[in-house]
Amino acid sequence: MEPVSVIHGSSPIILGQPHSGTYVPPDIERNLNDLGKELRDTDWHIPQLYDGLLDDVTVVRANFSRYVIDANRDPAGISLYPGQNTTSLVPISSFDDEPIWLLEPDEAENARRLDSFHRPYHAALKSEIDRAKAAHGFAILYDCHSIRCEIPHLFDNQLPDFNIGDNQGQTCDPAITIAVARQCESTNQYTSITNGRFKGGWTTRHYGRPEDGVHAIQMELAQRNYLASEEPPFAYDAGRAEALRGVLRNVLNAISNIAKAHSFGETL
Repeated sequence: MEPVSVIHGSSPIILGQPHSGTYVPPDIERNLNDLGKELRDTDWHIPQLYDGLLDDVTVVRANFSRYVIDANRDPAGISLYPGQNTTSLVPISSFDDEPIWLLEPDEAENARRLDSFHRPYHAALKSEIDRAKAAHGFAILYDCHSIRCEIPHLFDNQLPDFNIGDNQGQTCDPAITIAVARQCESTNQYTSITNGRFKGGWTTRHYGRPEDGVHAIQMELAQRNYLASEEPPFAYDAGRAEALRGVLRNVLNAISNIAKAHSFGETL
């Protein structure tokens, strides 16, 4: 299987999907323990959840599991959240801080995975950002994520339903963040927060350069709102998902409307 899939769209908006993949090469899978083989920290069904919500959008999707290597981590291994619990470039444990390997990958294996999976994903993502910017004068990267709503090792209490991240206003024009937050707050059915526990991962922080015409924002969703259960087999619940998709459609349309009007700040 190819490490990355790309759906080419004509709009300036790109959906990054770094954590929805479930492919694990056989030589790597053999070294996962029983817990690791559950792939429980996957951003389950993100492609299905976002499918068809916005016309002409580009999608860049990692097909490999984040247990192979995390496409949303700094390739240098620098922590996104110093002083807080998190997982590494090649995770050695689950979000619940439980081992996932029979034998932890060594530095040579980590380097091989970086070359074979992480770099191809980001080469594809950068290519699409550059293409959109060349065509429109700017690009907007919307990074799609989801996570279980209760993970005591990573955060206290229940996670809000919508977790918006722009690294404290650094990775995109404020108009984008305001529009996204407004749509998330438009219904009493869901809760939302901006730059809470999740402020945007390495992808958002690395590519988000509004002064150069590249805007990036991350959306972390609580999985309780579209899964039948946050336990195996992590089945998609179409009924729950449809309500969530309605809000996400409004979110993406709001971003699209800003892009069509070029109603950013002085950067554009």
